[in-house]
Amino acid sequence: MTNTEILEKIKGGLIVSCQALETEPLYDSYIMSKMAWAAYLGGASGIRANTVVDIKAIKEKVELPLIGIIKQVYDDSDVYITPTMKEVDALVETGCEIIAVDATNRTRPGGVTFEEFFSEVRAKYPDQLFMADTSCFEEGKMASELGCDIIGTTMAGYTPYTKGTSLPDFKLMERYVNELDNPIIAEGGIWVPEDLKKAMDIGVHAAVVGTAITRPMDITKRFVNILEK
Repeated sequence: MTNTEILEKIKGGLIVSCQALETEPLYDSYIMSKMAWAAYLGGASGIRANTVVDIKAIKEKVELPLIGIIKQVYDDSDVYITPTMKEVDALVETGCEIIAVDATNRTRPGGVTFEEFFSEVRAKYPDQLFMADTSCFEEGKMASELGCDIIGTTMAGYTPYTKGTSLPDFKLMERYVNELDNPIIAEGGIWVPEDLKKAMDIGVHAAVVGTAITRPMDITKRFVNILEK
């Protein structure tokens, strides 16, 4: 698919995030591929996945546009979503249609700014679709100016300067839609179908839902918490 066809494929649709960390019961690339298959059968228009092994397993199972990330923790930075060129190179090798990167104002490993990092990334991979995971409008505007193709609200509430933000961050979605020309992807805190519908009514290009669909431990906790009140 061309980049235009990829963007058209996910337009107006639900992207399901199929991820499990090492500390979680479903941490297994086979299980994630089955999650992605279930999402596909349920009508998802795309998948978001973490790690090379999971992405490869999912791509063997479903033919949907995939947003790839690698979560990697470095001692000298709080940025962990595709933080360096090493992770970008690995994701490009998987053939994932879209690569998401942390586009917050926080310094990356080695003291590198997002501007420095993404300028190098875009020069190396001019034809790859990149999604900027942002937490506030200034970050989205910067990412757009630097050449990121898609702007997402993924990090809203997860940076020190946006902590306490009500999620989903509909205000940020609305500002992005009204002030930026990029396709906007709503992500973060979408728990119920009504949240998804509201995001779509704002005019976002697509939306990502993860925990509410693919993390049964967290879903169970929400129900149990009601019983404990």
